[in-house]
Amino acid sequence: MIVPMKKVSLLVMDKNKEDALERLRDLGVVHLLKKNVSSPNLTKLLNRYNQIESASGILDSFKPKKGKETEPLAGKGELATRILALSERRKRLEDYMFSHQREYTRFARWGDFNPKDFAYLAEHGVNAFLYELPIDSYESIVGDVPVITLAADKKNNVIRFLAFDKIPNKYPYPLPERPLVVVEELNVLRQVEKNKIEAELASLYPLKKQLEKERKAVLVDIEFETAKAGMEQIKDDSSGGELSVSWISGYAPEPELGALKRAASENNWAICALDPEKDDEEVPTKLKNSKFTTLIYPVTGFLELIPGYREKDISIWFLLFFTLFFAMIFGDAAYGIILLLIAIIAIAKTSKKGVYIGLKLLLLLSIANIVWGTLVCSWFGLDTALLPQFLQNISLPLIVNVSSDPAWLPVYNANNFWIQSGLVHSFTDLDVMAKAIDTDMMLFCFSIALVQLSIAHIVNITHLIRSPKVFAEIGRLGILFGIYFVILSLIVFNTGFEGVKPWQLYITIAGFTLLFIFGSYEGSLIKSILTSCSNFITVVLNITNVFSDIMSYIRLWAVGLASASIAGIINDFASPLFSRFVFFAFGLFLFAFGHGFNMVLNVLSILVHGVRLNMLEFSTHVGLNWTGFAYKPFAKR
Repeated sequence: MIVPMKKVSLLVMDKNKEDALERLRDLGVVHLLKKNVSSPNLTKLLNRYNQIESASGILDSFKPKKGKETEPLAGKGELATRILALSERRKRLEDYMFSHQREYTRFARWGDFNPKDFAYLAEHGVNAFLYELPIDSYESIVGDVPVITLAADKKNNVIRFLAFDKIPNKYPYPLPERPLVVVEELNVLRQVEKNKIEAELASLYPLKKQLEKERKAVLVDIEFETAKAGMEQIKDDSSGGELSVSWISGYAPEPELGALKRAASENNWAICALDPEKDDEEVPTKLKNSKFTTLIYPVTGFLELIPGYREKDISIWFLLFFTLFFAMIFGDAAYGIILLLIAIIAIAKTSKKGVYIGLKLLLLLSIANIVWGTLVCSWFGLDTALLPQFLQNISLPLIVNVSSDPAWLPVYNANNFWIQSGLVHSFTDLDVMAKAIDTDMMLFCFSIALVQLSIAHIVNITHLIRSPKVFAEIGRLGILFGIYFVILSLIVFNTGFEGVKPWQLYITIAGFTLLFIFGSYEGSLIKSILTSCSNFITVVLNITNVFSDIMSYIRLWAVGLASASIAGIINDFASPLFSRFVFFAFGLFLFAFGHGFNMVLNVLSILVHGVRLNMLEFSTHVGLNWTGFAYKPFAKR
C-alpha cells in the first residue's frame, strides 16, 4: 500500500534555523524538496567527500593478500590527505620513469656517452653531430664531411656515425639530456621509492574502515548543510532587516503529520500541510505492507523498481507470481533443497545480528522450488523411472523427464492428473504422451497469463469503480479472455481457426467496443469516441498486444525445459564415470560443477524472464510505469 503524503512547509526564525533543522532531523519524518543549492561550507564538505572517496578507491587497489597484512607505517597528517599525497607522488614517479625509459630506449643503440662532452668539444672549436642515415645512400650523402662510423645496422638498413660538420639538408640526431647510466640510476632510485610508497599504501588498507566512518559522517554534514542552504529567507524591511524568517518545504506521511504538528507547536514553528497537487511530480513514495509482502523488497530494491506516488502498489502480486515463476524456471526439487540448506545456514549464522530479509525470501523461494520440483517429479534431472516409487507417487507430472523405457508408461498413466480425472484416456505411445505433456504445460502457462493479467485489470476496475473509464477496463478484461480462448484453439489444441468458437469472438469484439468508447474518456463520451477514431490503429493494437503478452508466458515452460535438458546432459556425461572407481572422483566433480553451473544459469533466467513478466507484461496491464522514487526523510542515519 502506498502511504498518502502531505506537502508541508515550516516557517522558523532565521536565527533559530540550525536548531530547527537539528530538531527536524531528530523527528525524521519530512522528505525535503530537492534543490540546487550552494554555499562555501557545502563546497568544502563536497570536496572533502570526494577526497575520502578517492582515497578509499586508491586503497582498494592495494588490498594486501590474506596473511600479508602489516601494521600501518608511522606517518603524519590526516589519513585521506596522506593517501592522496602518496598516490600523487607515486603517479609522478611513474611519469618520470616512463619518460626516462623512453629516453633510454631512444639512445641505447648509440651506446653510453656524456652529452656534456659535445658541449666541451664545441667550446674548443670542434663541432660534432650524431647522424643516422640509410646504408645505401650513406656515401653519396656524406660527401667530404669527416665522419667516424659507430655502427652499421644491416637489419634496419641504417648506419650511425659521428660527423664533424653539419651534413646539408639532413638533421642531426638530438642529444639526450643526461648520460644513459644516470638515467638507469634515476629509474632504479625511483622504483625503490615507488615500492616503498606502495608498501605504505598496502599497510594503510586496514584503516579503510576509518575512512568509511568519516565518509558517513561527512554525508550527514552534507545533508544538513544542503537543507540549511535550501532554506529560503524572508526579511522584514520595515525593521531594517533585523527580523527575518526562513522556511523549508517537503513531504510527510499523513500518519506522521500529528507528530510533526506537535513538534511545530513545541518549537514555535509555523506549519502548513496541504495535499500535493495532481501535477506534482516530486512526491516521494512510501510503501507500507505486511511482513510477508515485504519479502519482495530485495528484488524491487536491487532493480530500483518503485511505483510512482499516484500509481498502484503491486508488491503482493509481484511476490506471489515471482515465487511461482522462480519455482517453474528452476523446476528441480534437488536444487530447491540445496537453496533451502543455504538459506537455513545463513539465517542461523545471522540470527543474532538480525536476519537479512533477502535470506527470508530465499527460504520462501527454495520451498516453492521443492514443491514444484516434487510435483513435476524432477530431481537433478534424473529419469523419473529411476527415482524411488514414493517420489513418483506424490508427483503430478506436467513436465516430466520421460524415460525411453516403455515400462514407464504405466507409471506415468498412474500419476497423470488428466488421466485420473477421467478427462484423458491412458497413453499407449511415448510420443503421444510427450505431446500431451507439452500441451498440458502450454495450457498451464497460458492460464497463468490469464490469471495474472486478469488480476491487473481487476485492480484497475476497483480503482475506477466510480468513473465511466471502468467500462474500458472491463473491455480490456473481455479482450483478454477472448484472446486467451483463441490462443488455446490455435496453439494449444491445434484446431486451427475452425476450432475458434463464435462466443470467443463475441467476447473479444464486445471488449474492443467498450475500450473504443470509454478508453479515452475525460468527461465527454463524444470526445472519447472521436479520440479513439483518431487513434484507431493504436486502439486496434491493444488486441495484438494482448495476444503477444499471453504468448510471452510460454517462456516459463521453455526456460524450465531448457534447464531440465541441461541437467539431463550433465547426467549423461557424468553417469558413465560413476561405474569405474578410477573415474568416480572426476565424475562427482563433473556432476557437482555441471549442476552448479546450471543453477547459476537459472538465477540469470529468473532475472531476465521471471522479473520481466512482472515488471513488463503485468505492469503494463495494470498501468504501472515504475516512475517513483523512495521516501527518504531528513533524519539521523
